[in-house]
Amino acid sequence: MSSPDSNKAWLLAAVCLAALGMPLSFTGPAVVLPAIRDTLGGTPVQLNWVTNAFMLSFAATLMAAGALADAYGRKRVFLLGLAVVALSSALLTLAPGIVAFDLARAVQGLGSAAAFAAGTAALAQLFDGPARLRAFSLIGTSFGVGLSCGSILSGWLADTVGWHAVMLSPGAVSLVALCLAAPRMRESRNPQAMGLDVPGTLSFTTALSLLTLGVLQAPDSGWRSPWVLAALAGALAMGAAFIAIERRVAHPMLDLSLFRFPRFVGVQLLAAAPAYGFVVLLVLLPIRFIGLEGRNALEAGGFMFALSGPILVVPTLAAWLAHRFSAGVISAVGLLVCAAGLVWLSRCAPGTPLHGLVGPLLLIGAGIGLPWGLMDGLAVSVVPRERAGMASGIFNTVRVAGEGIALALVGAGLTALVALQLGVSSSSSVAVSQAAQRVATGDLAQALALLPGMDRAALLLAYGAAFGTLLCVLAGVTVLTAVVVFVFLRGETHADAGAAALESSAC
Repeated sequence: MSSPDSNKAWLLAAVCLAALGMPLSFTGPAVVLPAIRDTLGGTPVQLNWVTNAFMLSFAATLMAAGALADAYGRKRVFLLGLAVVALSSALLTLAPGIVAFDLARAVQGLGSAAAFAAGTAALAQLFDGPARLRAFSLIGTSFGVGLSCGSILSGWLADTVGWHAVMLSPGAVSLVALCLAAPRMRESRNPQAMGLDVPGTLSFTTALSLLTLGVLQAPDSGWRSPWVLAALAGALAMGAAFIAIERRVAHPMLDLSLFRFPRFVGVQLLAAAPAYGFVVLLVLLPIRFIGLEGRNALEAGGFMFALSGPILVVPTLAAWLAHRFSAGVISAVGLLVCAAGLVWLSRCAPGTPLHGLVGPLLLIGAGIGLPWGLMDGLAVSVVPRERAGMASGIFNTVRVAGEGIALALVGAGLTALVALQLGVSSSSSVAVSQAAQRVATGDLAQALALLPGMDRAALLLAYGAAFGTLLCVLAGVTVLTAVVVFVFLRGETHADAGAAALESSAC
């Protein structure tokens, strides 16, 4: 019979594997999106849902999954989540069309949310003090490895086996985690848990879904379309309903009183910062490298490793710096470095070789790595200890929801900028607008078919100008975020920031 310490180690390994699989679920489809499009077809809106369906379902159900795990058993929810990820990964390879594929991606997001919320909650019950800090640092390291190596692994799998293998990889990792945890993990629950805040969960999920739907549909239907306006108005109404519900319910999913802490608000802004300065590039750049520039998936994965590789090492530097500087200073400097990298990258035209791209990509990754190394620990250090669990849930929800919304907004923005470069006006043909959407999703051949008078070089030139403008806008947003974060977090003490960095030094 295995010892309790051995069981702890095996459970930690299982949760780390689950954490490793989550970034694979995010980065892999971005690398093979052109292959998915060629196999399953789909409109630009449907192709955008390949990524957004996962992000939306994950963000919308993360806090609800944590509540279910506390009420009905952390082992049960953790194993169920892993099984759902594995099953949905298999369903992705069997999908008859893009709509079924998108639905399976949403199910995969649900499973990932359940596994992440329940797994981390279970570990928090098993480890205390420094051991808990080390355990959660390992989870962060696992996530960082998946994020850094996911693109290059997906590129290798796509080139050697095919895109189906890329979609199966998160499921394979989840199955291994399930086999490790099932015989060794003990059931635990919170006897004081009040169950799921159903009205809050439904209103939050509906608001987030309608907002994403409206933003994704806008490039196709127009921002003045009745359907788009109805979706955005519905999102606003459901968001207001969610706030009203959370103010009145006895045990809310989201404790709005936490937003009375200025530093807590600063951490939420910090959580959203990587979405616009870093995460969107994990999707946009593979589309550019593979779909538009014609590079193979493995080569594109190498490019992406230059972007995400610094996440493996820079957070450790942030932990060291946190003993000497405040969290506000470190985070602001990191975001400014990231913004400089974005501006540099904006000057790199399509077709620029690796040696011309590696500098700005490394700068962006290194810059975002500084606040990345502080964020998770700061999320719980800036509120009273008894409210740390709620604060962590809010932080992770804001981070993932922010990434999903950022992807939708940035995708719509890129489409509009490409259309502008192509000379779209109110009297222009619908074909040109459709071509801009195809370019934004990497479908160069279809875009050229819609624009018979334009050659590949001219279309890439228009795309390059639009992409450069978009990067400058993202750099501006990142600079503004750096200023606001500095103002809100400049009072964070060195000791608190150091403890926060140690807790998430490799996230």
